[in-house]
Amino acid sequence: MLPNASTDGILILDKPLGLTSNRCLQIVKRLLGSDKAGHTGALDPLASGVLPLCFGEATKVSQFLLDADKGYRAVIELGIATASGDKDGEVMRREAVPDLAVPELAAVLTGFVGTQAQEAPVYSALKQGGVPLYKLARAGQPVIPKIREIHIHALDLLRWEKPFLELRVSCSKGTYIRKLAEDIGIALGTLGCLAALRREKAGPFTLEQALTLERVEELVSVEPRHLIDGLLPMDQALSHLPALQVSEEQTLHLRQGKRVTAGAGPIADGSLLRIYCEGLFIGLAENEAGKLQPKRLLSY
Repeated sequence: MLPNASTDGILILDKPLGLTSNRCLQIVKRLLGSDKAGHTGALDPLASGVLPLCFGEATKVSQFLLDADKGYRAVIELGIATASGDKDGEVMRREAVPDLAVPELAAVLTGFVGTQAQEAPVYSALKQGGVPLYKLARAGQPVIPKIREIHIHALDLLRWEKPFLELRVSCSKGTYIRKLAEDIGIALGTLGCLAALRREKAGPFTLEQALTLERVEELVSVEPRHLIDGLLPMDQALSHLPALQVSEEQTLHLRQGKRVTAGAGPIADGSLLRIYCEGLFIGLAENEAGKLQPKRLLSY
């Protein structure tokens, strides 16, 4: 644990199998000695991979990572359906798996690319009457289906060894890969469930930037400052937003909740901007008819 350490930043964790995202967060939070922390989109214990963890002031930008596109490597087992949609669930049905040629598979997968309505799995963290659906399902209570609009940007076939399909998925926030596995199985004339899942990307962050939990623990035990100094700047999560420099006087006014002139240059009305003062990221503001309205400012 690193008491009194300045922990304003983002750590990209390569979440291991078998642990919940919250458990991983609590472990790293304790190691850093951080008072404020949050993850940016849970991965099930069955899944591994990119899990951005935000500490200190970086929690103020965590919503943008929750809303960001994601990338996954998924293995689907055909011919089986489970209660939860993945291999951790109770097997409910089995069906024969047809002999499928790669062109047939590719044609079916192409049909899943684009915007579509997806019914969330019953065993999900979405809430009904304030209670997570998975709790209602486990208690045998009726669950009202939750339908959400998602977008699959790309769906590439990596491997087909009956009964296993390995895919790379690029998708919008809120996409349930478990449900996608079930739907693909049905479209192929059988059943399907998620056998393995690895998140390769979340927003701008990739596996190449990720540290394993073992590596995090090693850095803390050998040279604690290395971990703190290695936290990524929080504005990296906002690289898709335009940046704007403001003066010290404007910064003071923004911190007081006042609107300031947006400055020269074409800025679309309603645009959310990254705001900097002398190169230091100070937060977010929205352009409202040529005026900057502070939205999310940092307190350092």
